[in-house]
Amino acid sequence: MSQPMQHRTTAAYYVQALLSFALSGTALAVGIAYLPVGGWTRAFLGIGLLYTVTSAFTLAKVIRDRHESNEIVNRVDQARLEKLLSEHDPFRVEGA
Repeated sequence: MSQPMQHRTTAAYYVQALLSFALSGTALAVGIAYLPVGGWTRAFLGIGLLYTVTSAFTLAKVIRDRHESNEIVNRVDQARLEKLLSEHDPFRVEGA
């Protein structure tokens, strides 16, 4: 009755996404560190980088949670429909 969740991504795609994230974050952090500006400007840009990364993770989590909750609701609705269809007898006469 209950089907296990299927993974839609391959291991290679996961590794590529992880490496891409790590490389982009590292490159941006190094770029901020070597900017020819004062410490306060570097600190501001660093905090901006951290805020952007954490808000991106939060957004991804919210989208994932919403998608998972919709899947659960759809599964419950599908189970109810299957139960109604299995109990329905089109040849049964009411009141007979």
